[in-house]
Amino acid sequence: MLSKCPASRVYVTAFMDFVGFKRHASQIVWESEVWIADSPDHMIHFNGDKFLGPYPRRK
Repeated sequence: MLSKCPASRVYVTAFMDFVGFKRHASQIVWESEVWIADSPDHMIHFNGDKFLGPYPRRK
């Protein structure tokens, strides 16, 4: 369905609560985002220099 979409990917991991996030935090990939339903207005960014935006495609 999205094979011809020109937009790049942004990876977001979602959790219901902070307890679930803490249980899996060590397995979250760098340069990705985390959203927690208990705090829906906030995002956590894991390293990298971009926030909530795609990186240029690597060749």
